[in-house]
Amino acid sequence: MKAICFNFEIHQPFRLKRYRFFDIGKDHYYFDDFLNEDIVTRVAHNSYIPACETLLRMIEQNEGRFRCSIAVSGLAFEQFEHYVPELLELFDRLHKTGCVEFVAQPFSYGLSSLTDPEEFAAQIAATASILRNRFGIEPKIVRNTELIYFDDLAPQLVELGFKGVLTEGAKHILGWKSPDYVYTAASAPKLKVLMRNRKLSNDIAERFGDTSWPEFPLTADKYMDWIASTPQEEQIINIFLNMETFGDLHPANTGIFQFLEALPRFAQERGVEFITPSQAVAKIKPVGEISINHPISSAGEESDTSAWLGNRLQNEAFEKLYAQAERVRECSNRSLKRDFQYLQACDHFFYMNTRNPGFSPYETPFVAFTNYMNVLADFAMRVKEEFPSQVGNEELNSLLLTIRNQGEEIEALNKELASMRKSAEQYNIEHVKREELKAKAEPKAKKTKAEKADAADKSAKTRKKAEK
Repeated sequence: MKAICFNFEIHQPFRLKRYRFFDIGKDHYYFDDFLNEDIVTRVAHNSYIPACETLLRMIEQNEGRFRCSIAVSGLAFEQFEHYVPELLELFDRLHKTGCVEFVAQPFSYGLSSLTDPEEFAAQIAATASILRNRFGIEPKIVRNTELIYFDDLAPQLVELGFKGVLTEGAKHILGWKSPDYVYTAASAPKLKVLMRNRKLSNDIAERFGDTSWPEFPLTADKYMDWIASTPQEEQIINIFLNMETFGDLHPANTGIFQFLEALPRFAQERGVEFITPSQAVAKIKPVGEISINHPISSAGEESDTSAWLGNRLQNEAFEKLYAQAERVRECSNRSLKRDFQYLQACDHFFYMNTRNPGFSPYETPFVAFTNYMNVLADFAMRVKEEFPSQVGNEELNSLLLTIRNQGEEIEALNKELASMRKSAEQYNIEHVKREELKAKAEPKAKKTKAEKADAADKSAKTRKKAEK
């Protein structure tokens, strides 16, 4: 039976305020709270809330036959708590249906997987912690930022406990192969790979409201006909979308919500079911390995990382940011750690894209770069205050290693001390017991000695009488 695997991605960055050169060293708050509240609130009410309400109706009307998954970045979670807590209530209701799987993704929706495995693991762990604390679940599927994936990532994901990963069905990777199967990672066969069907996903994401598109208007029955007509052996169609597609990129008056809500009815008529990513990797047998030597993503026709790291501006900002990573991880300054998370969002680098700039709050990519680098200059100064500025990275790593080793030695000594204390306490207890037994035994010993003396006297008297 053919199945559709829906995944809806949700992310909102903390956008930067205009930060000028003369602010460096004077102003340590970098974010535009008014702009962030305005955008998050608007998008939530136009898109996220009505989309989640639509998903709830789809589940209820179809008696649980409709299933999907959602990926929410940690930065989005934080802003929803501040500005639209009612959306978090909807997430909770969706989770309780048992028909919606929440998958993990990097907390900052950043690019750490490309340069810093330790930071990437920390980012995934932070989002997993939110899902655990809020919903009581341990995510088993991961969606990296913009579906970024490559072979070197697979062993780490397995080590982190994941069973499957979502990524892009990039043409230059698949070649003659189809994305409509489950694959295993070449570098870690335990990890299952679900690849986005680019055409069918973009038919909704990019072409739904395009009146010049030959297939316009796109209806639910037409869309399901396309899916049902795919080769019978192709068991799974992965439709991965930004949730903003519904209500924001395509406004409600285009009929986008009605299109979404009608899908389960036409799917049932054509014998197509809906499954979550975890069900897909558990139920569908992989057809083979997929090897991806260089990072791929869902961005652009290239399906690579050039949208964020395609020019010198982006690479300079990227390298300077992650040069601070080791120091930030070892410091105890909570505001530094928070700012480092917020500055990692891939949006900041996307705004510097000179080839194909999309939506940006800046006039030009160069303005975006200048603003970010001013912020980063101040941030780097604050990081140096945590460690001597003359200490280089190699010296710092050596220093941090010494600190960690000292910590381990102190822990070992504390354990040894605790063991000695326990032994001393045990010795004292046994000593007291021996003394008590000795005290009890002394009167008996004296009595026995006296009895022996009496017996000896009696024996001597008896002998004397006998001699007489």
